[in-house]
Amino acid sequence: MQQEDFSVYTSYPYPQQYPSSAPVGVLDAPPVTPNTGEHIAFQPPTYPPESVAGPPTPPRKRPGRAGAIVLLALVLALIFGVGLFAGWEFTSNNKSAASTTSNATATATSTSSSTGIEAAQEAAIAKIKPSVVELKVTTAQGEQLGSGVIIDSKGDIVTNNHVVNGGQSIEVVLSNGSIEQGQLVGTVAADDLAVVRIQPFAHMTVAQIGNSSSLVVGQEVLAVGNPLGITETATKGIVSALNRSVTESTGTTISNAIQTDAAINPGNSGGALINLQGQLVGIPTLTAVNTESNTAANGVSFAIPSSLVQTALQQIIQQ
Repeated sequence: MQQEDFSVYTSYPYPQQYPSSAPVGVLDAPPVTPNTGEHIAFQPPTYPPESVAGPPTPPRKRPGRAGAIVLLALVLALIFGVGLFAGWEFTSNNKSAASTTSNATATATSTSSSTGIEAAQEAAIAKIKPSVVELKVTTAQGEQLGSGVIIDSKGDIVTNNHVVNGGQSIEVVLSNGSIEQGQLVGTVAADDLAVVRIQPFAHMTVAQIGNSSSLVVGQEVLAVGNPLGITETATKGIVSALNRSVTESTGTTISNAIQTDAAINPGNSGGALINLQGQLVGIPTLTAVNTESNTAANGVSFAIPSSLVQTALQQIIQQ
């Protein structure tokens, strides 16, 4: 029997020669030589590897973005800083302006208050001065000086009893400089008060009597009279105390006296102690004496209250 010759296929240029069930280039099993059983090596065809998608490439940052952020931060910081400084400056200016305004207001208030008091003093003195007179009393021992205040339209003048006591004649010098002869109407020696009358004259000014019971310690008062014969002199002080009991050198004791530091000297006796409304609230009478030096004590003077003056006037004028 003739042996059949079999060709050995070492390559497969035509894939369709193989069963349709096998993919092109792929064998179910390697071919075998029928007679010899020789194994034919088969090298399967190679295909380029499929590309595998890798992770997505992150987007590239735009150049200069970080710098822009830094620049923006610096601009914001600058704006914030300028705002803080402007706010601080505004607050400081407001405080300074408020302080300046407050100081100016306080100064203006103080100045206005001082000006108001001065104006009141001037008006009060101008109001009382025409009714204050100088008394020149001639006695057996000589002449003695004092003051008085016109208190009614009849020409009655109130003064101290010790000013006119023992007087042989009384000369009244008016605020306009004219001289009138006075007549003693009566006295209340226990209160050291007296009334002298002159002939009423044209444009005679009468003092308004105030309420001494309304006085308070610390209240400003003015004394108007003729100290040491210096006519129409005004001095200023306050009410230092009230309801003092003081005894004069003559032995007369004055009850409920007004103590004041307004200067009162010889010649002031019988004059006017007034408030800032120009009302007569007391009759200056005496000054305390320093017993060690036997001299007048500065700033310690006394006046008879107007309430006591009114009572005495009623007794004297109605006699």
